[in-house]
Amino acid sequence: MRHRILASLGAFAVATAVAALATVAAAGQAPKAAAKTTASAKTWTPPRTPDGQPDLQGIWDNHSITPLERPAEFAGREFLTPQEAALLEKRAAQTIAAIDNRDQKGTDGDVGTAYNAFWWDRATTVVGTLRTSLIVDPPDGKIPPLTPDAQKRAAAESGYRPLRATGGFESGRGADSWFDRSLWERCITQGLPRLSSNAYNSNIQILQGPGYVVVFHEMIHEARVIPLDGRPHVAPRVRQYLGDSRGHWDGNTLVVDVTNFSDKTNFRGSTAGLHMVERFTRVDPDTLNYEVTFDDPSTWTKPWTAAVLWKKSRGQMYEYACHEGNYGMKGILRGAN
Repeated sequence: MRHRILASLGAFAVATAVAALATVAAAGQAPKAAAKTTASAKTWTPPRTPDGQPDLQGIWDNHSITPLERPAEFAGREFLTPQEAALLEKRAAQTIAAIDNRDQKGTDGDVGTAYNAFWWDRATTVVGTLRTSLIVDPPDGKIPPLTPDAQKRAAAESGYRPLRATGGFESGRGADSWFDRSLWERCITQGLPRLSSNAYNSNIQILQGPGYVVVFHEMIHEARVIPLDGRPHVAPRVRQYLGDSRGHWDGNTLVVDVTNFSDKTNFRGSTAGLHMVERFTRVDPDTLNYEVTFDDPSTWTKPWTAAVLWKKSRGQMYEYACHEGNYGMKGILRGAN
């Protein structure tokens, strides 16, 4: 279960990025927009598949140290300067080197880290747009406030929420049964969306055929088969971990409408009524812009949007044998007795 410490590492990586952002904020003046791919997207024409679709195929990497929400120290600033980005990336690399220095951590520190450097593929770069957050709307880079109902749900689920949890091992509570552990820890699903990764298994493969697009996630080896023929969503009574996806082309952009989520999964507290709209746009040979809008009136006071640039991966996808020899789960259950 290599992914079990991903969530804690993700929190650490975000905290590291935020701390570094706070340090460099004082030195940087509000820069002009640094969206590197905007100009290239206007001049570059993507290749086409044999049946005429814009070609999005390939293996894409969503690694990033950019936090989802904009740190308070960067309020009012959408973009980093190139110098600030370089400093953040240098510090991320230095932090990783310190984590991986087993000789200096001692036995307890080494065991507590769970894996040595061989197993990790930690992020060391900010998003290519140099944004200070992945959230692009609202303009303040923050998730809109929770509704009163969502606040009540969050309070009720804070002590026991494994059946709606798709996060790491700390999302599950209790050890009386494997059902007390989160869906991700049980290798069932990581849910949607896959905005950004900090550790490993961050590859996403896109395959295309006549009338369909397949988005295959390396983590938990989940595949989404997205029809493009205009068919309606499945009946409302049909609920799925990854929702029900329907796609169409808007110029060179693949737009995917996702509904019918299960109440057993959630994204940051969302309900089965979550409506996601994803936009996949290949902006140059090695870059794909992924943008997603979340709308759930039962959870947030208004819709919000995040975007991240995926880079072309030079490697290949391998089998994610998540439950093979899953001794960790046995240890959790035995240790609780």
